[in-house]
Amino acid sequence: MKSGALLFVDDEVELLDLYRTVFGREGYQVLTADTLSEARRLIRAGGIAALILDIRMGDGSGLHLLRELKATHPTLSVILNTAFARYQDEFTAWLANSYVVKSSDLTQLKGAVKRCLEDT
Repeated sequence: MKSGALLFVDDEVELLDLYRTVFGREGYQVLTADTLSEARRLIRAGGIAALILDIRMGDGSGLHLLRELKATHPTLSVILNTAFARYQDEFTAWLANSYVVKSSDLTQLKGAVKRCLEDT
């Protein structure tokens, strides 16, 4: 299992609060960013075990950040976490370790995080 923090990137602050609470209770160190620029800063700082990334952000596309990360941090695990199932067919989305459609039930997201951390 990888050591380090989970970084949740989403422009919905309420969801970030939920992820921080739920995953914190599960024993994970949780960082959050509500912009892609903040996510880039945190990634540069290091210590990220997995990135949980929304696609549609207020300051750009999570898919664009995913392409950047696979070029600069190819071993960083990335889970796309979006409300839109249609992006699963986009070639760039295939670069992610997992793809989760947002739900009020976080079981699928928890499973994807666990698998990503165990795979390395």
